[in-house]
Amino acid sequence: MSERRSPLYDYHLRHAGRLVKGGGEYLFPDSYTSPREEHINVRTNAGMQDLSSMGQVDIKGPGAERLLNRLLVNEIRTMEPGQLRYSTMCNEDGGIVDDVTLYKFHDEHFMVVTSSGPRAQSFHWIREHARLAAAYVTDVSRGIALPVVQGPRSRALLESVLDEGDLQALRFFRFTAARINEIEVILSRSGYTGELGYELYAPADEAVTLWEHLLDRGQEFGIRPYGATAMNSLRVEKAFPLYGKDIHPDVTPFHVGLDRWIRFDKREFTGRDALLQVQEMGIDQRWTGLMLESKTPVNADDPVYAVADMLSFRARRFSGPEAGEEEDAAVLGEEIGRVTVSVRGYSVNKTLAMAYLRTTHTWPGAKVLVASAGRPILATVTATPFFDASGARIRAKYDDPPDRRP
Repeated sequence: MSERRSPLYDYHLRHAGRLVKGGGEYLFPDSYTSPREEHINVRTNAGMQDLSSMGQVDIKGPGAERLLNRLLVNEIRTMEPGQLRYSTMCNEDGGIVDDVTLYKFHDEHFMVVTSSGPRAQSFHWIREHARLAAAYVTDVSRGIALPVVQGPRSRALLESVLDEGDLQALRFFRFTAARINEIEVILSRSGYTGELGYELYAPADEAVTLWEHLLDRGQEFGIRPYGATAMNSLRVEKAFPLYGKDIHPDVTPFHVGLDRWIRFDKREFTGRDALLQVQEMGIDQRWTGLMLESKTPVNADDPVYAVADMLSFRARRFSGPEAGEEEDAAVLGEEIGRVTVSVRGYSVNKTLAMAYLRTTHTWPGAKVLVASAGRPILATVTATPFFDASGARIRAKYDDPPDRRP
């Protein structure tokens, strides 16, 4: 597939260090300054990212609600206009087609926001299932740009630029119509960083004007753009999965830890019988957090092994800055899983990874070994999220002063 370009491609080309191909074959900035600086700035001030690669599927008609309630594992009939709801879409075998966010405008009008990688297949999945439903399904992604503003100062920044819209009344996972610099947007209190943040759905042809206006007016709030690498480290600290290695049709919501959004009290949804069977039988692997005893991340697909034996002798290093020093040696045991993603967690000052491991080895505190670049790295199974386990930052109340410490 040929590369695709965001409406903000020219800005990224001028200002980013390099562009990398991401979900949906889009070219996006790896970073603008350094991933560490961008990560910390999102945790302490405000950062802005271009997520225009995500898909938007518009669904209208008297059968729209019924169609979506059948396709999504979560319950949507209890949603109010102006509300978002997160869910997975599964196939008949319970495998995840995509994880999506649903926006409700009114009883006969919804928008499904898909992941970047499977956005085309997710649209086709919805459209195929709508054939006998009284609903009209339209892919509107090409006309929409999606800049996001994230961080503890994001609310104050947006309040300073809003021509129209009420942030005081906007609760977490709610959205509203707004206007910024005479540009009409859908402003959603949501994000992918674990911080107080907002997503702005804007006309694609006005994206550059909006982006540059926010950067200009946001200087006093410390706003800086951030790229794909910082996004990855921010989301891994919160154990937010990404379609690809983390989420794919070969795993169910139970494997990824997304089963709390399954509503089995619904009589019918695609994959219900298969998921009930998984619930009854249990799973043999689970997406699990690891803290690595390494200063650098490992690679996706690196194998994870049980620790067969922590030998009593100490091995001496013969090269590198620690040459001459001794360390505990370990022998690889049985392979028990594979890494899906690994990053340096700048907020927690640890090297982190997420991996699919056999459930027999997923209890917090368990020791495992990751084989990376020909060397075993000791890792500890760790409860997730790694950062802000209570979720206080993402749900920051309006009267709370911003906690700008990462």
